[in-house]
Amino acid sequence: MSKSVLFPAVLLFLACGANSLHGQQSLSPALTDTTAQSVSKSTPKLDLRSGEHRFWDRENDLLFTGVAASRTFDYFSTLNMRRRGRQEIFLTNDAVDNHAGFALIEAGATGVSIGAAYLFHRYNHHKLERWTSILHIGVASGGAVRNYCLKTAHPAGAAQP
Repeated sequence: MSKSVLFPAVLLFLACGANSLHGQQSLSPALTDTTAQSVSKSTPKLDLRSGEHRFWDRENDLLFTGVAASRTFDYFSTLNMRRRGRQEIFLTNDAVDNHAGFALIEAGATGVSIGAAYLFHRYNHHKLERWTSILHIGVASGGAVRNYCLKTAHPAGAAQP
């Protein structure tokens, strides 16, 4: 497995295992058994003043959809760039020319972005949680636009099939 495929796979693996990094909260010994049962059955109240929210709320749904859309845009722009004879900068040309493998790399990058946002959410860094997706959308879309703006590298005298 090449380094360009291995790195996103390792990041995705680490992001998926992040839930087990946070230990269980223990109840205070002062709570009685009946109080402990009622606490465990009640739904937790969110403190909206601190910016706390559910992870899969509407804003995150839209941001994650934007990340997936921008990665899809980057996928097609990179394939277009390669068809026009340009060289890939960040990955090897072999990785990009393997369309299924390249699609998995793009999907893995989307998963890593969602995993990073989850880690920020889990540890109450809610602004960073949102900004992770916003920056990812901007960088991926900017790269895709750049790919479309590059001039074709085919020689002028070459015959087109």
